[in-house]
Amino acid sequence: MRPAVSQWFDRRTSTASDWPLDAVQAAKARADTRVSVVLPALDEEQTVGPIVAAVRRDLMDVQRPLVDDLVVMDSGSRDATARVASAAGARVVHRDDVLPRLPAVTGKGEAMWRALAATSGDIVVFIDADLRSFTSTYVVGLLGPLLADPTVSLVKAMYERPYDSGSTLVHAGGGRVTELVARPLLNLHWPELSGVVQPLSGEYAARRGLLEQLPFPCGYGVEFALLVDTLELLGLDAIAQVDLGVRLHRHQDERRLGRMASEILQTAYDRLDPTGALRRTHGVGSTLSQFDRSDDGFEVTTYEVAGLQRPPMATITEYASTLAESELIDRREPRK
Repeated sequence: MRPAVSQWFDRRTSTASDWPLDAVQAAKARADTRVSVVLPALDEEQTVGPIVAAVRRDLMDVQRPLVDDLVVMDSGSRDATARVASAAGARVVHRDDVLPRLPAVTGKGEAMWRALAATSGDIVVFIDADLRSFTSTYVVGLLGPLLADPTVSLVKAMYERPYDSGSTLVHAGGGRVTELVARPLLNLHWPELSGVVQPLSGEYAARRGLLEQLPFPCGYGVEFALLVDTLELLGLDAIAQVDLGVRLHRHQDERRLGRMASEILQTAYDRLDPTGALRRTHGVGSTLSQFDRSDDGFEVTTYEVAGLQRPPMATITEYASTLAESELIDRREPRK
């Protein structure tokens, strides 16, 4: 790492154990800050319940709540995700019911963007709903730097990501898109971010004032975009990272990872070439072709690479009214 990045790493990197619950609770009380936790979810009935239950038990249904609102943002699940999440104690919001004037599209970033209008916390914590290693220390650790230091606006999780094939656990083998796509892009074009250990982590916390100023790609480019755009808007020192240990979750196959990688590359192009001049000159495409072998040879399937990006939420006319409505919901007496 370059000296400036190394200095940032030493100054802005901590571990979950550095943020004991009682200290973070006290910091929240001093800051008079409200916290919303959001789980974007699509067909996660197997894992969403234990995550919700842990947040409620440890951080909400306690004498000094650290979390004020817990939302599962359902992106059109076809399984029992919504029912399981509600039974465990979450407020379940369907993606299509937020900002209904704007037709919803599929994608993780879309759910996260609409979650801003469905919550009102001063700090928003995003947690992936497919985690098998979740403990409430994830939320506590992510909140620690934000509540302790007003100059921090975005906190990313860092962790070891083993790859579980079902029969073998491969040490640090789970971050394939990170190592093959995101990290090379950052080191080449945004070297200030080369010290971020997990740039694509789905667990992070940010101040609402930052999130509502940023555009959200609707697909899997959202984590890459939020990191790069925060750097451009506020500078490197507004970003911190917290080591949460080991992260276990459902792994995607290589074909799905290829489509995710394409969305991240497109997100990077949108920022490196905002006018589209390079893409017009060189004819950069917007599809990805993948191949399967059949009895008759190879067959091609071509996918559109999600390119839609939502504008900053602060520019949406309905945002103020939906935010006020969410605040009324947030402040209701928590369910015991």
